[in-house]
Amino acid sequence: MIRIENVSKSYHTRLGRRTVLDRVNLELHPGRNVGILGRNGAGKSTLIRLLSGAESPSSGRIHRGMSVSWPLAFGGAFQANLTGLDNLKFVCRVYGVDYKPLVPFVEEFTELGVYFREPVSHYSMGMTTRLAFALSMAIEFDCFLIDEAMVVGDARFHERCHLELFHKRRDRAFVLVTHDANVIKLYCERACVLHEGKLLDFDSVDAAYDFYMNRTEAPAVEV
Repeated sequence: MIRIENVSKSYHTRLGRRTVLDRVNLELHPGRNVGILGRNGAGKSTLIRLLSGAESPSSGRIHRGMSVSWPLAFGGAFQANLTGLDNLKFVCRVYGVDYKPLVPFVEEFTELGVYFREPVSHYSMGMTTRLAFALSMAIEFDCFLIDEAMVVGDARFHERCHLELFHKRRDRAFVLVTHDANVIKLYCERACVLHEGKLLDFDSVDAAYDFYMNRTEAPAVEV
């Protein structure tokens, strides 16, 4: 189980301290999923970073009773001077996984060809994203974190990503954050709305959708 207990997150800005998340609570059980709706700037990416452990809350606590992925397709931690293969080795070393059985999957899935053994600094944005998503799928987790910012290339590759994530791993838990209510309705059995720093839970996806469409305010500036 993942349990978020009274978590708040604030940042220092030039205009003073700004609270992005204000005492939010959430429980997620193995094999379940939740979609979190929120306007741009509502704090969705902040919440994902806290869940992944990339940042710590200002107050409150997060209990992770199952393994949690990094935000899918996030390539910000790649070592640009290392090859795609060397980055795979590095990530596997961090997670205590043998990289050798994963090489064929990553090579085939990314379709990078000879560039898999070239420095990541030579990659286009699309190539980097494909590598990041493949690494996200190569290492198995109990819970996947999915940020709406995940961009996975052309339509064919997009379909392959959805097959890997939402079909082959449908027995896993996942948290999907987005401002697209239709994506939540398509993939999630439960939904919350992040609004004015609060995480509002609803009995059904439709109820969350109605609140989001009718009550949320104009976008703010995300931290």
